[in-house]
Amino acid sequence: MTQLSLQNPLFATYAIAATLMILKAVGMSWLTVVRMMQEKGGFRSPEDLRKTPLNPAPDPKQLEPNERVDRIRRIQMNDLENLPFFLVAGFLYVLTEPSLLLARLLLYGYVASRLLHFAAYFTGQTHDMRATLWTVGSLILIFMTVRTLLVALGV
Repeated sequence: MTQLSLQNPLFATYAIAATLMILKAVGMSWLTVVRMMQEKGGFRSPEDLRKTPLNPAPDPKQLEPNERVDRIRRIQMNDLENLPFFLVAGFLYVLTEPSLLLARLLLYGYVASRLLHFAAYFTGQTHDMRATLWTVGSLILIFMTVRTLLVALGV
């Protein structure tokens, strides 16, 4: 069994966590569109005011900021700022051949922290709550990254 094979439980754990995060990030784009259609607003580009089957009654107010749409965009931006680090750090961490239990705790712990962060942001929880959930994920990334660095240095 090769290290980078889905038959390797360690790599499969990473693949599951990574694909869940990718699906979540892609899902945010869809959620943005759904929210824009619900609100009939929150559009960003002037050409969005053209009459189309999806926008049969264009109105210049549709280009005004819309908090319900912008909330989804902020969540998506937060994902785009954080998930690439996870994808790289998780992959490199798996190459250090940690125990399967620890890898699962860290990788799935990160996924859980991001999903809970999404739920907190989506429902308008306080910054303190969001920051706590973000911190959990950030500490997991720091641990995996430092561990990878130490193994790479032979320490």
